[in-house]
Amino acid sequence: MSVKILADSACDLPLSFFEENDVTLLPLKVYVNEQEYEDLITIEPNKVYQSIREGHLPKTSQVSPLLFEEIFTKMAQNEEDGIYIAFSSQLSGTYQTAMMIRNQVKEQYPDFSLTIVDTKCASLGVGLIVKEAARLAKLQFSKEEILKDIEFRCLHMEHLFTVEDLDHLAKGGRLSRASAFLGGLLNIKPLLNVEDGKLVPIEKIRGKKKLLRRMIEVMKERGIHLEEQEIGISHADNMETALEVKELIEKELDGKHFVISEVGASIGSHTGAGTIALFFLNELPFTH
Repeated sequence: MSVKILADSACDLPLSFFEENDVTLLPLKVYVNEQEYEDLITIEPNKVYQSIREGHLPKTSQVSPLLFEEIFTKMAQNEEDGIYIAFSSQLSGTYQTAMMIRNQVKEQYPDFSLTIVDTKCASLGVGLIVKEAARLAKLQFSKEEILKDIEFRCLHMEHLFTVEDLDHLAKGGRLSRASAFLGGLLNIKPLLNVEDGKLVPIEKIRGKKKLLRRMIEVMKERGIHLEEQEIGISHADNMETALEVKELIEKELDGKHFVISEVGASIGSHTGAGTIALFFLNELPFTH
């Protein structure tokens, strides 16, 4: 029997991916103007950006414990073996809640087999890991082999991104070492990455062209065999820049395989519109 893959909506893969690859979707909650939505299911990212432009601060919350209980119980009853590839525990309580509910379900179904992985990654950083895990599950790889691949990718996944408004990111409480980067002069853009599951600013750069150039430079410094791997580009209502970045990577780093996706409503609630993010590995796994 094949391994069941589960992922939450913070992986920023489209709804069609979950449907086409038999991956179970666990949506985070998004609150806009006091109204509750399920990320990827009942809200589009544009609604979030519109709300931010109007001066509101959308809020998010973790996957519903009741939904975890319902899905985990059904899996246990069907004797399904699963892997839940979770959004970084440093950015959401979702991972901890999933662990708690799994342990509760195991009290009633002691043989329930679900491994929950704290990726310490976000957005397409998780999404690329989920994509490969779903591919391996379809090919009937064993749970141990799939977990080995997931753990390798979690350890070696690089995130490079920029946001239009660092203040907005800081208000949401998701940013580390932020104080030195707040304020600043006009047209100064932050370059951030993820360290141990947390968002950390690394540089401030003046002007969009310089910033994109610097992202490519850092990618070149950190990445390995970029022409062989799938590179993730995610954007928040900014497809034009995403395509510009893709072109630069093709031209300068010989990148050939890309996944471009829109930042979902839950992540977008914290980053705001205009975000551009790159995801790639700093070491390549064993080949399948």
